[in-house]
Amino acid sequence: MPMVSRPQFLPQLPLWSRKALFALALAAICFAFAFPVLWLMLTSVRPESGVYYVHRGTEFTLGNFAEVLREERIVEAFLNSALIATLATVFSLLVTVSSGYMLSRFTGPASRIWFGTIYVFRCVPYISWVLPLYFVTQSWGIYDTYIGLLLPHVAVHICFFSWLMKGFFDGIDPSMEYAAMIDGCTRWGAFIRVAIPSALPAIAALAVLCWLFTWNEFLFALILTGNRVPMITVVMAQFVTEMGLRWNLMAATAVMALVPAFLVALFGQKYVIRGLRI
Repeated sequence: MPMVSRPQFLPQLPLWSRKALFALALAAICFAFAFPVLWLMLTSVRPESGVYYVHRGTEFTLGNFAEVLREERIVEAFLNSALIATLATVFSLLVTVSSGYMLSRFTGPASRIWFGTIYVFRCVPYISWVLPLYFVTQSWGIYDTYIGLLLPHVAVHICFFSWLMKGFFDGIDPSMEYAAMIDGCTRWGAFIRVAIPSALPAIAALAVLCWLFTWNEFLFALILTGNRVPMITVVMAQFVTEMGLRWNLMAATAVMALVPAFLVALFGQKYVIRGLRI
């Protein structure tokens, strides 16, 4: 019986045409991602008049960065954001690593209760926490303080990254830990000496993600802080005034805020890739 070929509704394009279409699609995607950053960098070195008048395209200045650095509140906001991001990363990892290990290696009632607790809190959008947290921080007297801003970030990190850490430990063979316990190690000793060194790429990946999440976070910083603990994401939004929007200063501040995040992502990308492969 002769074979009947299926009709082709789309013509078969030659190889060079497919490569050209793929290159065009890739270039369009790269341009879509790169254009906002390029526009931001260009705006940060334009004078205020050059931002609104496109025909003044040859005027460039670094005075925007100097004017931003002269503002004590902006410098303080940079320091506060870096401090909160670093502290939130450290405290989150101290809990998340042990939490993920417990969820991976133990199946008792305590592990199930802890898993159910973080599951419930993770299912609730963290935006719904903001108003209750505002009242809690007000009643406890920690509103607009480091501790009042640090605790919500740590709570969000624990609920989310404990799941990831459990998946990392699930991919690590526990036989080395059993061998260490046979040789005389306690469970904590096997966890510290065997499990943690095996999971260092994953821990480094989570550290990068925790730091970047806290550095870029806006909602908690907006609702839970006032004038005493300014954060860089909130300060950038304050360039919108009744007189208009100061695009050049906002862009300069945003470019300066991109530098720490870029460096952390640059030096941590190999750990993120290795950690996600475990």
